Amino acid sequence: MKLEIGNFHVKDVVFGETTNYKEGILTINKKEALDYVLEDEHITEADLLIVKPGDKVRLVPVKEAIECRVKVDGTTLFPGVTGDVAPVGNGRTHALKDCSLLVVGKHWGGFQDGLIDMSGEGAKYTYFSQLKNIVLVGDTDEDFEKNEQQKKNKALRWAGHKLAEYIGSCVKDLEPEDIETFELTPVTKRAEDVQKLPSVVFVMQPQSQMEEMGYNDLVYGWDTNHIVPTFMHPNEILDGAMISGSFMPVSSKWATYDFQNNPTIKELYAEHGKTINFLGVIMSNLNVALDQKNRAALFVAQMAKSLGADGAIVSEEGYGNPDADFIACIVALEDAGVKTVGITNECTGRDGESQPLVALDEKADAIVSTGNVSELIELPPMETVIGELESLGRDGLSGGWANDEILGPSVRKDGSIIMENNAMFCGDQICGWSPKTMKEF
Repeated sequence: MKLEIGNFHVKDVVFGETTNYKEGILTINKKEALDYVLEDEHITEADLLIVKPGDKVRLVPVKEAIECRVKVDGTTLFPGVTGDVAPVGNGRTHALKDCSLLVVGKHWGGFQDGLIDMSGEGAKYTYFSQLKNIVLVGDTDEDFEKNEQQKKNKALRWAGHKLAEYIGSCVKDLEPEDIETFELTPVTKRAEDVQKLPSVVFVMQPQSQMEEMGYNDLVYGWDTNHIVPTFMHPNEILDGAMISGSFMPVSSKWATYDFQNNPTIKELYAEHGKTINFLGVIMSNLNVALDQKNRAALFVAQMAKSLGADGAIVSEEGYGNPDADFIACIVALEDAGVKTVGITNECTGRDGESQPLVALDEKADAIVSTGNVSELIELPPMETVIGELESLGRDGLSGGWANDEILGPSVRKDGSIIMENNAMFCGDQICGWSPKTMKEF
């Protein structure tokens, strides 16, 4: 499979008479874009805003992030979601780089929603503060879940996916500024010099624990709760096969943007044929029952061994219960003779002294940490809030609270906040580009 991603590097985003891209400037006709969003009868109100790095803006509750793109051949960007199921990972896709489309609730948030600061101390905690962001902020008629801690956020998330394709269409027929090429020949047909290199597989564990449909990540529009570990071409992940879900504590989530730009996949590609033979991706799952966890781990290990893997990277989306899947997978791979490195965040408590993972094993002796989800963060008031600041404390965001006996409320009367790192939107970036590191004492 050969995927070409034609990049258009956005220098600025503005509103104007027509939606177009010219000389680094992305212009959006705001009315036409909102009319398109409001075609969904479940969207009761919507607005479109632009925020840029350095703006004195706080966004909350943030529900999703997507890179605006278009398939040059006219097929759908997100098969099974924005259109019919169709293969991805081949051909040409055009992408608007250095910007993202954020979906923000006008009022209601939940466990899976988070916060982004575009400037100040809070900006360092999330990658999305570095991007020029087109912000879709809206509300829906999904009254049945407004007061629920766990929300599917379907109407708003789907609106974001469709709008990302709608905006991306403006570069469909343009010549890209540069092209990234991702190509792997079939595993059994690679050149002899490549096959002599250490073979590495990337094991991804997307959120898939909710047995009720609508909360989990999607693969080709199919709920990942239904899948067993499956071998996928990395191009599929980079090209729209995966959609972010609405269940995981938000700092631990992979946004759809993270699937589209997964830095671990890109780094493995960069080393392919030089230092490693990149075999591809085993898309595993996260389970509830212990026997399901062990069974999935055995599937992964058998698949990796059959592919001839010498090494593996395992990355879990989330923490807590998923830690058992994460460690079981690492142990099964090590038992199969596959040297394995894990990528995960930790839940070590506000004081940093608790056990970092729910499950541990001495065979999991090479783990890259992306930080402590429970770390306390205090941030001053922000000049502008997009969404509703009160949602951080009112609606059960994973890092916020209505009131704490010692710390008081997450949202203070002056607009300053205190919260756990948990509430930073995709803040731990377990996909591979976390800015955090470790100190040894």
